[in-house]
Amino acid sequence: MADTPAPNGNGAAPAEDQSPAINALAQYAKDLSFENPNAPRSLQPQESGPQINIQVNVNAKQLAEADFEVELTLEGDAKINNEVLFAFELNYAGIFRMRNIPQDQLHPAVMIECPRLLFPFARQIIAEAVRNGGFPPLYIDPIDFVGLYRQKAFEAQNQQGNTPTGPLAS
Repeated sequence: MADTPAPNGNGAAPAEDQSPAINALAQYAKDLSFENPNAPRSLQPQESGPQINIQVNVNAKQLAEADFEVELTLEGDAKINNEVLFAFELNYAGIFRMRNIPQDQLHPAVMIECPRLLFPFARQIIAEAVRNGGFPPLYIDPIDFVGLYRQKAFEAQNQQGNTPTGPLAS
């Protein structure tokens, strides 16, 4: 039996891969709620399309040195003339392992890239829940997680700026 050369071609053991990586270890629905409070009246043909409202939130917590649980929460409803046709709430989460990501880029990676990976699955769950509730499926438009991250950072910075701190705070 002949010796097989190492993958790097020089007979030496390959060096550990140092490239940045995000690995999804698990994904799951933590909470799902769908309400159709005015059925069957809400299922009748409507003269106009509903007004759809959607709120998005992202939270994360560190589970181990390189592992994070990231939760993507999508809440929304559809109304016509302030009457609710349907409402939903989904808390969809994943466990992610972050490898070789510089410390200064870790927070944005967790809060932008992880929800970006979760979103297509959460979107499908909501579309199916709305369809199963008797309505056409609701396919939520893609979310700008970079913009959401910047908005949250701006709000946090303004909150800190409005709160007196330091030796002169009373």
